[in-house]
Amino acid sequence: MSDETSPWVPRATCDATCVAAGAAPSGRPIVVALRVAVRATLAVTLLSAVPLLAIPMPGRSHIQRGYCRLMLRALGVRIAVSGGPIRNLRGVLVVSGHVSWVDIFAIGAVMPGSFVAKAEMISWPGLGIAARLMKVIPIERASLRRLPDVVGTVAARLRAGHTVVAFPEGTTWCGLAYGPFRPAMFQAAVDAGRPVQPLRLDYHHRDGAPSTVAAYVGDDNLLASIRRLVTARRTIVAVQVESLQLPGSDRRGLAARCEAAVRGGLQRRAHGSALVA
Repeated sequence: MSDETSPWVPRATCDATCVAAGAAPSGRPIVVALRVAVRATLAVTLLSAVPLLAIPMPGRSHIQRGYCRLMLRALGVRIAVSGGPIRNLRGVLVVSGHVSWVDIFAIGAVMPGSFVAKAEMISWPGLGIAARLMKVIPIERASLRRLPDVVGTVAARLRAGHTVVAFPEGTTWCGLAYGPFRPAMFQAAVDAGRPVQPLRLDYHHRDGAPSTVAAYVGDDNLLASIRRLVTARRTIVAVQVESLQLPGSDRRGLAARCEAAVRGGLQRRAHGSALVA
């Protein structure tokens, strides 16, 4: 059996119906047009400034945080951070659930570092440049043979004192349903002997209702995803900083502990259903 059809490849059951389930009215056409014009202008300005992220300078991490926050604003997304303190440690593996490519900017606004992301992101117009400058570690989800090399690269960066962000679900879900944390990437933390920082990401509307506007699932494409974000009313991404986890020697146990922290006691229902505490 080829890697492309291998059962180990993560697959979400989310599709366009999930996005519709958590959508919200955009508003009057003239208001939407003005909103898009302002956000598009800011986004183009930010993309033209991307090369500045590659220049070594004092306080670079603060600049990256600010850049990511501005990019979120250009997309119509505001960020709210809560939970425990963000410890100033070197060589931390950051993990969270995975809803969208927007997650990279949400996490980058809190804990900037290099990301493990699907290889095709490198070729995306505009955002691909940002991905390369943010030192994205590309992963071919369909290639099981390359996974040990990716884990080895992550472990090496952790040993060197770098922050690395990974999404252990292995693919995106809509945010109303979730996938299990797979243990492979946690092996890097075990091998490097470095701690793991779980983050919980939740997207919602201004009224607090769950939002799937940012979800990137099924046959979605980048342009459609951006259009959905910039035309929608304000989206909030809540980033909850959970307790730091020591690596131990068991990657499966580490994955289970981090998944429990990220889920925050939520119980997963069947695909398409809302989550309840």
